[in-house]
Amino acid sequence: MKFRRKSAAQSTDEAADSSVDLEGQELGEDEEVLVHGPVDADDLDLDSFGDEAPPWVDLGSLLITPEPGMQLRMQVDEQSQRVQAIILTGPDGALEVMAFAAPRGGGLWDEVRPQIAADMARRGGTATEVDGRWGKELDCRITVQRGDGSPATQPSRIIGIDGQRWMLRATLLGRPAVDREAAEHWEAVLANVVVRRGKEPMAVGDQLPVVLPPDARPVS
Repeated sequence: MKFRRKSAAQSTDEAADSSVDLEGQELGEDEEVLVHGPVDADDLDLDSFGDEAPPWVDLGSLLITPEPGMQLRMQVDEQSQRVQAIILTGPDGALEVMAFAAPRGGGLWDEVRPQIAADMARRGGTATEVDGRWGKELDCRITVQRGDGSPATQPSRIIGIDGQRWMLRATLLGRPAVDREAAEHWEAVLANVVVRRGKEPMAVGDQLPVVLPPDARPVS
């Protein structure tokens, strides 16, 4: 997916821009610039797309582009009616995405990763640090109950991505959690996420607010 990114000159009202493709290789000025998404909305000239804008689902703090065959759902707290997680589901698995306020200098993922691993251990599961596309991630296993009451092992991959005063936490479930090849199209969806942090002050660790689109399906 190609994006047009704001240049430093644009921020001072001078005309110059470059384009961004979320794949991971940088070329040159005035050429296509490939970056390792997700990306910050402040780095993009969203108005430049016009009628060629990607089929984003605008969730306020996040712009997400599901692939064909994926369904977008919301996990909503029944009492507060706040969205706790954004969930993309497909035939082979699911991707859960949450965004949080983070320090200006980044590093929140390094701080919370051991906490997630400790919580997994308290629940009787395991969390092993492995190297992934975005650096250190957690390969998790935990025992859950099936509908008939029998036990089953649920695998998951928890990915953390530090951005500009935000951190994105993504969890892969199902086959993408154990099969790297099957995870590629899910990772592509994650790489194409645009984060809209906003300028307002927020406490580190607070979840960025999510706006429910009219056709979203809330799930508890």
